[in-house]
Amino acid sequence: MNFLEMIGFFGAFLTGIIMGLFGGGGSILAVPIFVYLFQLNPIIATSYSMFVVGFSAAIGTLINIRKQLIEYKTAFIFTLPALVSVFLTRRIIIPNLPDIVTTIGSFVITKEMALMLFFSLMIILSSTFMMHNSKIETSSKTISKRNDRLLLLIGLGVGLLTGLVGAGGGFIIVPALVLFAKLSIKQAVATSLIIITCNSLIGFTADLVLLQIDWRFVSFFAALSVLGIFVGTHLSSLVQESILKTNFARFMMVMAVVIIFKEFNF
Repeated sequence: MNFLEMIGFFGAFLTGIIMGLFGGGGSILAVPIFVYLFQLNPIIATSYSMFVVGFSAAIGTLINIRKQLIEYKTAFIFTLPALVSVFLTRRIIIPNLPDIVTTIGSFVITKEMALMLFFSLMIILSSTFMMHNSKIETSSKTISKRNDRLLLLIGLGVGLLTGLVGAGGGFIIVPALVLFAKLSIKQAVATSLIIITCNSLIGFTADLVLLQIDWRFVSFFAALSVLGIFVGTHLSSLVQESILKTNFARFMMVMAVVIIFKEFNF
């Protein structure tokens, strides 16, 4: 095991902590770790990310069931369209993307590069949106009825995103649940984990007939992430909601910048 791999496995533990704290964001760390530290193809990396994030989120969900923070009806409304979207994306869209997406002069944008750049763009948009709305009061006592139709549409979009870049979608799900389902940030974090579990594992299942999976490697990575989940969920109960939301957005922005710099070799 070389030095970069050691850092990568430590990153697996951090991935779990982030998911436990923020109810998402695990893929924001997992995908770059697989691509830049373990030198995996982004298509394989996104598949492994879905397994790790989905498995870790499942453990986090079991922990949160005891805390009674999960909004099950909202989770169902969000998850149903997302499952259809993620499965079709992994089975149909990803295999049919061209190897070279476009060229700009002598600069070639490959499928793998395009997916990573799209991933970073989604992170930037979501973190900006989260920061802009960081002062919104999310208590269920003061906010009006949730918007189920909008949640269905966002669920479709999250499923597409999960399929394209291996992201569980927590960095979109959490803000959506806060703003449109009218949940508190801690309810949104807990509810997002059950949504992420379903999205990620269905997406990974769609890949099983298309990719060869290194089960030993990905299982070890997932086990380390699960350890982090326990730490993260404990820490989340000690942190104020406003601080949690702001730091989540800042973390996402930093990771997006790192990905862009790596892809353009700055």
